[in-house]
Amino acid sequence: MTVITTFKEKRREKQIKYERSVLRDLSINTLKERVKQYFGSTSLANSFVMNSGIEEACYDVALEAFLLGAKFSKFGYYGDNLEDVRKRCFREEKHLIDTLYNFLLYWGNGQEGTMSESLYYLCEQYIFVWWKEGYEKGQRRHKLRLH
Repeated sequence: MTVITTFKEKRREKQIKYERSVLRDLSINTLKERVKQYFGSTSLANSFVMNSGIEEACYDVALEAFLLGAKFSKFGYYGDNLEDVRKRCFREEKHLIDTLYNFLLYWGNGQEGTMSESLYYLCEQYIFVWWKEGYEKGQRRHKLRLH
């Protein structure tokens, strides 16, 4: 008797395997340093970055952005430039930016009203840096045929 599997299951297994292999390159210290680098310098951040739940949310979104960049790096390997690849995943990247921004606004202490625009730009830069790093790691993996 044989087990019948669907293409969706196979695709999901392959995706999980790829994500695990890409995430081996990341360190927790890098995640912590970037959160402090981007959100530790603002007066708004002093009130809530020390909260471990918010820090973990920043880590989660960073990992998602990293994986998104790695996933779309195959288009760069096959000839698209960086901006064209970013346009392909615009919706997903925008969703990550909005998620992080809204999370920080929700858990802030009400001080962020005057700084909400600059906080949005910080979130945008934070997501882009992680996306780009994932993109570069993914391209390296494609060049080395580790995909």
